[in-house]
Amino acid sequence: MMRFLLFLMLMLALSFPACKSNIESTAGFQLSRLISDGMVMQREAEVPVWGWATPGETVSVTFDGQTFSAEADADSTWMVKLPAMDAGGPHEMTIQHADTTVQVHDILIGDVWVASGQSNMEWVVAEANDAEAEIAAANHPAIRHFKVPQSWSETPEVTLAGGAWEKADPEHVGEFTAVGYYFARALREEVDVPIGLLNTSWGGSRIEPWMSAEMLGMGEGGLDQILEQERAREDAIRERVRERIGTLPTEDQGLVNGDARWAATDLDDSDWFTMPVPALWESAGFEGMDGVAWYRTTFDLSEEEAQQGITLGLGMIDDSDITWVNGVEVGRMDNAWNQARVYEVPASALQAGENVLAVRVEDFQGGGGIAGPRDTVFLQVNGEKRSLPDEWRFMVGRVSIASNGNKNQVPTLLWNKMVHPLLPFPIKGVIWYQGESNANSIEEAAAYKALFPEMITGWRTAWKQDDLPFLWAQLANFMAVDAEPPAESNWATLRESQSATLALPNTGEAILIDIGVTDDIHPRNKQDVGRRLALAARKVAYGEDLVYSGPTYRDHEIQDGRVVLSFNHVGGGLEVHGGNLGGFALAGNDSKFVWADAKIEGDQVIVWSEAVPEPMAVRYAWSNNPDKANLYNTEGLPATPFRTDK
Repeated sequence: MMRFLLFLMLMLALSFPACKSNIESTAGFQLSRLISDGMVMQREAEVPVWGWATPGETVSVTFDGQTFSAEADADSTWMVKLPAMDAGGPHEMTIQHADTTVQVHDILIGDVWVASGQSNMEWVVAEANDAEAEIAAANHPAIRHFKVPQSWSETPEVTLAGGAWEKADPEHVGEFTAVGYYFARALREEVDVPIGLLNTSWGGSRIEPWMSAEMLGMGEGGLDQILEQERAREDAIRERVRERIGTLPTEDQGLVNGDARWAATDLDDSDWFTMPVPALWESAGFEGMDGVAWYRTTFDLSEEEAQQGITLGLGMIDDSDITWVNGVEVGRMDNAWNQARVYEVPASALQAGENVLAVRVEDFQGGGGIAGPRDTVFLQVNGEKRSLPDEWRFMVGRVSIASNGNKNQVPTLLWNKMVHPLLPFPIKGVIWYQGESNANSIEEAAAYKALFPEMITGWRTAWKQDDLPFLWAQLANFMAVDAEPPAESNWATLRESQSATLALPNTGEAILIDIGVTDDIHPRNKQDVGRRLALAARKVAYGEDLVYSGPTYRDHEIQDGRVVLSFNHVGGGLEVHGGNLGGFALAGNDSKFVWADAKIEGDQVIVWSEAVPEPMAVRYAWSNNPDKANLYNTEGLPATPFRTDK
């Protein structure tokens, strides 16, 4: 296992110059960013108030009429600990240092939850289902959100890169983690205390960056070797791009002080590169480059067509774009790498004859450019689709080779900067939505079975809370539906690794195989994710006696060619949601699985197939996208995927 893990980390194609600690900036007086207006502090726990000052200087903290003092240590750190308090607020705090007085307002005492993982946790309310109505209706001042900026470091840091506490109101909730917000909202319906969300998530991240070297079982030398190899790789990429374009621009040459110079109709782009469209620029000679690039092409219209307006399709642009026609901006989208661009172009932006189309693409990490299926790049005139050219003019506006790049893939880097600075702050628990980036192969998905519990145990140790509740969202259904039961499934194996981690105490998972989307890795239904995680929290973290999980496999018997399955977490009983009971597959000694018939009898499920007279193994929902899986308990919670073979 460890040999595989080290090999995997050595192969990660990432890059990162040294990221220096910002502790130097704390030579003067400074507070932790968590100690700020609107903060939520953990109830029933000693809560530290800390920061940095000149060594030997005294800092005093006054809270609820009590004053506490501390002296800055040799490393400039000072800390006082407030006594454990009951839920409530708002409170005020005064911090005094020499001639500096800081007032912290609107402090609530409640439960603090860390929300972490990759893009499905980072996904904001504004991009989730019913966003407009949800944002307008948000009136939850006792729910507060703190977004830790995407940041990284090669060594553990003590300061955050930024962040501020915000209330769940129409002005701010749109940028909250959707899963976290709906979790907190559902929780507050039953647990009447303020909820604070520490949102430390990064889209596309693997699990290894969220773990320390100790959690990964790595010595300092092993990590140093990986860092050195990746620095060398980054230097090689930079040199290849420099050979291609010359000096690497650090400021966008095409957009200067709001003037879109490279969108002008009279621009001479004859010396620009040619770029296939659609295609990521990494596959066309610009490997490893992040930053800004411009695309230009032309299309012809008759006078009548120009007077009617057109529809422009630009594929799925990775990550952000601004689009102009004849120098007139006609559309833009930010951080929407998986959304097809379709812009309406008014007649006022068009002209008879040749029209100039310019697209500014900004890529923050990973692939960049105008991508997606060929039929998503088009011109629609009078309801008729026309193809745009296969090759466009292309020029680099600004180069950013791995400024953040793939730091979300490198072991320890996110732990060091996005988790480690949070550790002094007591928390109630963790909600986690991650795993997609560790499901690129069966081997990776299986390795997660060892990594995940090591991470949870490591976080608990670091927070000095051995029983810290840790809840996660199991991967949703995604990708094409299998016509026949697959012999292997990356995502099913990853789900199995997640479920195996329930062997740790004080853990729970939300099953999501019924809310996914075939062609979108980001299900917009975050309400059910939050609700199901809240159910698990009410059991694991708050000790309620309730049904918090769907049916989970317990054991089975083979009787006369049929498999009789028994389950835990049956709740009020088993039921089918829609049509016949599906999602089950059987195999005999040949290990060739076929779809099977199934029915509910009491609290058991009977599975059989005429094609398998002597069944040896049964699987349920064992595929990337188990669309036929429809077993639930009467509480409406879906059954957990499982297999009886190993």
